[in-house]
Amino acid sequence: MGNKFVPEVTSVLRQDIVKVPEVIKDASGIRVFGKRIKSILFSTDIAIIYNTNADAVIAVYPFTPHPGITKSIIEAANIPVFSGVGGGLTQGQRSVYMSLFAESQGSLGVVLNGPTPIETVQAVCKVVDISVISTVTSIYTELDEKLAAGVKMINISAGKETANTVRHFRAKYPDLPIIATGGPTEELIRETIEAGANAITYTPPTNGQLFSKKMEKYRETEKERYESEH
Repeated sequence: MGNKFVPEVTSVLRQDIVKVPEVIKDASGIRVFGKRIKSILFSTDIAIIYNTNADAVIAVYPFTPHPGITKSIIEAANIPVFSGVGGGLTQGQRSVYMSLFAESQGSLGVVLNGPTPIETVQAVCKVVDISVISTVTSIYTELDEKLAAGVKMINISAGKETANTVRHFRAKYPDLPIIATGGPTEELIRETIEAGANAITYTPPTNGQLFSKKMEKYRETEKERYESEH
């Protein structure tokens, strides 16, 4: 059978949502507590998170994780959230406390940075009942101990080597759920999916970029109105 027709319901006020690339639908997805997730928005911008068609959000950022940030994102999101809980600068008990807080607020999973010591991984896996995700930055990332400790998924972010890194770990762990950055083009996203990624993270345009397009439209509308009246 061909593709089935999918009716769409929207509104005038929500027609400008941030849409993830269509090619991500070709990914197999990862079923997390019954929810099938293919597209994951990489953002901490609440306005963008609230206005997207992505299946989930991965909220990691280059600062020490803070409960106020986690709470704000989860409350604003109408889709599942994977919350960053440190692992680089922030380790040990603080990562554990952040993980417990994220779970209590409704996170679907917690994300640990690549440099996370195995002791922190073990401590987090021991106390939470949600998915623990370990970030992978290259083919040289050691995973065996982390998987044995209880890590359920990996999040591959290896820059231009992401597809090759996905291919490497898919060959090593055939059944491991893999999230990966897809890159800026549909061709790169497709390559990453074909390499073995089950779900794709998508970096949306910034708030400034989105507003710039809208302001350009407003200016054009004003110009047309002025010319029609004079």
